Amino acid sequence: MRLRFFKKNLLILMGVSLIIATVMIITRVLIYDEVTGVVAQENMLSDDMAKFQYGSVPELMKSVYNANYHQYVQNADTYPGEPKLVLVVQVHNRPDYLKILIKSLENAAEVHNFLLIFSHDYFSEENNDIVQGITFCKVLQIYFPYSTQLYPSEFPGQDPQDCPRDISKDDALKTGCLNAEHPDSYGHYREASITQTKHHWWWKLHFLWERVQVLHGYSGFAVFLEEDNYILPDLYHLYKEMVGYRKISCPDCDMLALGNHNSLAEFDKLSNKVQTAGWMSTKHNIGMGISREVYYKLMGCNDDFCTYDDYNWDWTLQHLSGTCISKPLKVLVAQGSRVLHTGNCGLHQNKEACRPELALQKAQESLKLAKVSLFPQSLALTNAESMEHKAHMKNGGWGDIRDHVLCNNYAKRL
Repeated sequence: MRLRFFKKNLLILMGVSLIIATVMIITRVLIYDEVTGVVAQENMLSDDMAKFQYGSVPELMKSVYNANYHQYVQNADTYPGEPKLVLVVQVHNRPDYLKILIKSLENAAEVHNFLLIFSHDYFSEENNDIVQGITFCKVLQIYFPYSTQLYPSEFPGQDPQDCPRDISKDDALKTGCLNAEHPDSYGHYREASITQTKHHWWWKLHFLWERVQVLHGYSGFAVFLEEDNYILPDLYHLYKEMVGYRKISCPDCDMLALGNHNSLAEFDKLSNKVQTAGWMSTKHNIGMGISREVYYKLMGCNDDFCTYDDYNWDWTLQHLSGTCISKPLKVLVAQGSRVLHTGNCGLHQNKEACRPELALQKAQESLKLAKVSLFPQSLALTNAESMEHKAHMKNGGWGDIRDHVLCNNYAKRL
């Protein structure tokens, strides 16, 4: 009798143990990490998240949506905890410049405290391999789901039935091309390759602050970079100094600019100098720090941003500053730039003009000039420019109502 009772209890105990073990295994694969806010990088799940299928447009589109949903954070186990600085890099298709940027990031002081977010509008194994090779900090890749690569022959790509750029409106109406009613302010019709950058930038801003799980609770600035940037080693040090200075001496500064477009010829004199100014496209669009609070300000101008006839996101932002946003955006600017622009080819240049090796050489020479003046102990204000709206002549390229509608709907269709 006792033996049968013992066997019965043993079978029950083994059954319960099996259930607990199964739950633990499942939990290990699907456990939610409270620090990163994402599914933990465990076992085969992380591998599946990181895989992209490039064989066809439908496979690529599915990969994009899966990646944006799962938000696999690379190196999260190696560097646990909240990020101290978030850098957001907009990436197109210049892998050689991307490598230069990443090498400069690797040499940044305290880089293990960074979260790098790469936002792609061109999807390739080469770009993916470059980013997956990063081991020095946490990394998240997000993907613009309305890329022209995913819509090669329909809007938001270039539809074969779209009007040619330079056709007159009268002729367009006669031919019945799709967007005949909506040329831009200068009589030109949309070019998908030109409109994509503004679309990507606005989508990225939405997705970053509304959907990136690892940033829930993050109260710092997100610093915006592009693939053809190069950062100096004391970027994080200067960022901390500027945040501290803003808190005490410029609480009404909306944004930070850790970079500018000046050379480093006088960096030794400007390394610790800052100034305040109204935000301007030509001066403050590099190494730009945006907080969640400023994001909410910009979202109040969603329709104005999306309907303003300028294909440049930065000129559009300057238009909003002092119009839709009644008080011009005030920026705290580093006079000694910590972000360099290495690109010697871009949206309007032929790819043959790209010389990344010369760009790298120039950046390294600039760094040599600046090296002895990095890591200033404190900041000094040299100038406070008047705050006023800087009107400009819009550039066009954004007259198509389809662009307006898509842009306006990002907040609903993330």
